[in-house]
Amino acid sequence: MNTPPLSIEALLVLDAIEHRGSYAAAAEQLNKVPSALSYIVQKLEEQLGVTLFVRQGRRAVLTPAGKHLLAEGRKLLSAINTLSEQTQTIANGWEPKIRIACDSIIDINPVFTVIQAFLSEHQNIEVDVQEEVMNGTWEALIEDKVDLVIGAPAPVPNQKGIRAIKTGELNSVLVVSKSHELAAKVLHAIAPVQASELSQYRNIIVHDTAKHEIPWSANLLQGSQHFYVSSITQKVAAILAGIGIGHLPQSMAHRYIASGELVAIELEDKPAPQELFMAWKITNKGKGLNRLKAMLLEEKNLTLK
Repeated sequence: MNTPPLSIEALLVLDAIEHRGSYAAAAEQLNKVPSALSYIVQKLEEQLGVTLFVRQGRRAVLTPAGKHLLAEGRKLLSAINTLSEQTQTIANGWEPKIRIACDSIIDINPVFTVIQAFLSEHQNIEVDVQEEVMNGTWEALIEDKVDLVIGAPAPVPNQKGIRAIKTGELNSVLVVSKSHELAAKVLHAIAPVQASELSQYRNIIVHDTAKHEIPWSANLLQGSQHFYVSSITQKVAAILAGIGIGHLPQSMAHRYIASGELVAIELEDKPAPQELFMAWKITNKGKGLNRLKAMLLEEKNLTLK
């Protein structure tokens, strides 16, 4: 295999010349003699069959071909620097990437606030956040698709090697749009509604994102028709549109109830609070994950929207 004409050294030389404006200034920056830089550029031009620099007075100015080569080459230099930094990070016990699954039921804003603080301390670590629903959150952890889950619902899977810490409880309320036919009945009801009375109304359900584990949904109304959506945001929109009724976290539903857009349905049998967890595999001993976990556990507003 022939040796490619482009090298890291050549890219560094091009970068220095373009940045400093002359061979002499670039040579001083790179601790080389100007003739060495001239040789590297001349050899590269011969091998590529292009002209990279032209003289404008005392300045060396890139040609269009030179500009393209350096622009793309700087991407390579940046990638090489990142690779070097990540290699040193791994050698010191800090993983290069942390993958997180957040259940759609939680408020992502405090999570991102913590991640921003974490990344300001550890700029070489990449973070990948994805949204899951219910059992899909646990499945992502069990199948090693993520390193950490936040807001995963009870029950904790009977899976060895998982460490789970309760971070809060989800208190939900059944709501309906003010434009829905049920709203007027609820507002004039004397006593709490029985769940059996709601079977004729469509129930808005967020799809469980589990693909291999058995999917499940919380607070299903028996006998009712179901309308499925893929996120809690879509669920709110569907309820506001009057498509059906559904349970929402109290903290999320509060502002819609206060504004009159949604009407709370008081049930005779109120749903029990649902426990939420942060969890990871105990075999994952990366320093980055340990640090991020500690910072997240210090955040008091980690659970609900």
